[in-house]
This record gives sequence, structure tokens and C-alpha cells, in this order.
Amino acid sequence: MQLYVIRHGQTDWNAERRLQGQKDIPLNDVGRAQASQNGETLKSMLGKAERFAFVASPLSRTRETMERLRQAMGLDPLGYRTDERLRELSFGDWEGHTLKEVRQIAPEKLLARDADKWSFIPPGLAAESYEILCWRVGAWLQSLEGPTVSVSHGGVIRSLFRLIGGVDEAEAAGLPIPQDRILVVDVGAGRMDWV
Repeated sequence: MQLYVIRHGQTDWNAERRLQGQKDIPLNDVGRAQASQNGETLKSMLGKAERFAFVASPLSRTRETMERLRQAMGLDPLGYRTDERLRELSFGDWEGHTLKEVRQIAPEKLLARDADKWSFIPPGLAAESYEILCWRVGAWLQSLEGPTVSVSHGGVIRSLFRLIGGVDEAEAAGLPIPQDRILVVDVGAGRMDWV
């Protein structure tokens, strides 16, 4: 099965290195340009991608990325669906803070996160670890019925590297996930390449 995965374009919180999680932060101008450029790249790779399903996280930054991407491909911007399982992981009470700010308010918790980033659950209601996120993403993967283009988040893509690529937990949790490239995934072969 072919899977093309795009991280949403940049937001102001990304630029400020704030933990965004499930806060609904819009794209900035850089992010809008990244989304359109990824659409141009995808068009050159797939044409109109008639046999592909298009699915995005329901957060506005992923929806706008998908709509700009589809428009650049010459497709109806709204011709996609959303899936709750593709939401970013929740950073709980830490959302909106930089790691420097977290270090000042909860240095012992940040040390615990540094020791085991994959399994660490931040404080706060509905906070998640990468391991918990991986369960959601795994369920989404099992639901795919054919070739798919997806727009999601850094945590979701880290989960894909763990689930499909077999990357170990510590490495997967720290992988840099670009916003201006496309991850091409061969699910059956476990191969993943950035273009």
C-alpha cells in the first residue's frame, strides 16, 4: 500500500518552539507556502492521484495544509475527510509553553521526559505519551483501504516510523520531522523515504 504523509505547514508556535499538541493554532505565511509547495511536489509525483484517498487530522493547521496542497494539485480543496486518530498527541498542561519555560516550572518532570521521551506522559488531563499516540495511529493504519495521502503532525509521523519502519522508541521520539517535505511510505516493505 502506498502512503504519502505530510506534516502540516509551519505555525507561529512552531517558529517559537512552543509545544503545540492539540491546541488549534493556524498556519503562518511560511506554513502556507510550504503547504502549496508540497502540493506542487505531490502533483509532479502523482498527477491528480485519482485512486488515492485524502485524509487529514481535524485541527485547522492540518486542514488548511490539505486544502492548499489539493488546490496546488488542481483538485477540489475540500475533497478530503478528517480522522480524529490523526490528531497530534496532547502535551496536557505544557501546551503553549517552550521547553525552556517547562524547565523553569517543572524541572523534575522534564528530566523524567528526557530519560524516556517515548513513554513519558506530561501532567494534565488527557495528556498522552508517544506510546499512547502510537495506539491511535496503529488503529488508523489498520483502517486504510488503499493508496492514501495524509496530512498530520510530527508525533503521528514519529509513530509511523516506529510502527512501519521499526525505528526504536528513543530514536523515533527524537526524529526531526520537516514541514516542507513529503514522506513516501511503502507499508508492506516497511520502507520510508523523505522527498
